[in-house]
Amino acid sequence: MPRILFLLFLIFNSYNSIAQELNCTVTVNSRQVEGSEKTMFEDLQRAVSEFVNNRKWTNDQFKIEEKIECNILINLSDRISTNKFKGTIQIQARRPIFGTNYYSPTMNVLDKNFTFEYNQFEPLQYTETSYDGELPAILSFYVYLILGFDYDSFSLEGGTPYFQTAMKILNNAQSSNETGWKAFEDQSNRYWLIENYMNGQFKPLRKLYYEYHRKGFDVMSTNPAEGTKAISDGLMALKPIHSVKPSSYNLQVFFNAKKDEIIQLYKGSTTANKQEIVTLLSLIDPGNANNYQKILSNK
Repeated sequence: MPRILFLLFLIFNSYNSIAQELNCTVTVNSRQVEGSEKTMFEDLQRAVSEFVNNRKWTNDQFKIEEKIECNILINLSDRISTNKFKGTIQIQARRPIFGTNYYSPTMNVLDKNFTFEYNQFEPLQYTETSYDGELPAILSFYVYLILGFDYDSFSLEGGTPYFQTAMKILNNAQSSNETGWKAFEDQSNRYWLIENYMNGQFKPLRKLYYEYHRKGFDVMSTNPAEGTKAISDGLMALKPIHSVKPSSYNLQVFFNAKKDEIIQLYKGSTTANKQEIVTLLSLIDPGNANNYQKILSNK
């Protein structure tokens, strides 16, 4: 093999063996604030995409086909100053189901506490030991949540190291003047999202991520009854969380990602099983109680 081809072969295979973890599609909707500076927001979209996709976030090796599929949608609503913006950021992620072409959603969070500064052409910086600005802090926080949910879905509490890093980012951001990071501001913000996941009371929810995906959907193609039972048992185990913290933000985040999938799953169950699961879901996720009635319908 000629030397140049050999070197290209080594470079390609080296890249394959240490590929970054995320395959993230980033969209910036700036129609409400764009004005005549469209290129600034195109650069913002590129900067966020490069920050998320080109950084190595773990010590694990990912093959190209193992990258975590995710989406980040930034919707800008206000331009507070020349370089300061306000809006929302939505983060979605999914993971493949064994033996199928199907992807199951693992995360769907809409964060409305999104105010940040962006200086065009200035690279986004992140260090684990310090707060480097609102935009990189928020992006890094959610990247580690994406990783935490994904790893939890493959092994029991496998996402712990990534949730711990998200907690460090939260602690570093206590110096921020922006909302979303502090306990007293809201019950549905970044603080409570990670605080609850690290709290022992929410262990059944973390266990559900494993049972739902690894023992549930991953075996569905070979043993649908066993897979459905594992999911049902996991959902039933959420009742203690609801009893202690009804309508908690973490349960909302889970069901925001899963409700449509759950409805489709149980539509094929027996009548008795349908009624049982609808009763359970209406209790622990009352905000979607009307949606769960679809399970009882033949449509």
